Amino acid sequence: MTLNDTKAPETEVPEKAERRRFTAAYKLDVLRRVEASRQLGEVGALLRAEGLYSSHLVLWRRQREAAAAAGLSAIRRGRKTRLADARDAKIVELENNLSRMTLRAQRAEALVELQKKVSEILSIPLPDSERKS
Repeated sequence: MTLNDTKAPETEVPEKAERRRFTAAYKLDVLRRVEASRQLGEVGALLRAEGLYSSHLVLWRRQREAAAAAGLSAIRRGRKTRLADARDAKIVELENNLSRMTLRAQRAEALVELQKKVSEILSIPLPDSERKS
C-alpha cells in the first residue's frame, strides 16, 4: 500500500461547528438536579455527564430570575411610549417658531393694509416701496 492508496479516515467532526441550543425545560431540569444535589462532587459529575460548564449554570440561573421578575411585574396595556428624541424636541421648537413668525407676518401685512386705507382716506401719498429696491 502506498501513500496515494491510503484513504483519509472518516471523521465525525463537522466542517463548521454548530452552537448547542438548550430548551427551557432542559435548563430547568438541570438546575433542579443541581439544586437537589447534596454530596460533594455531585454537581461536577452531573456537569461532566451532561457536557456542560459551570458558566451555563450561572447564565441559566440569571435567566430564570429575570423571567420570574418579568412574570411578576405588571404589564401595561396599550401603545408603548416612545423615548423622547433630541430631534423631536428640535422639530417642535422649530414648528413653534414658524407659527409665531407666521402670525407676526400676518399682523405686519394687516398693518400695511391699514396704513394704505388711512392714506387713501386722508389723501396722504405713500412712498412707493417697489422703487426702493
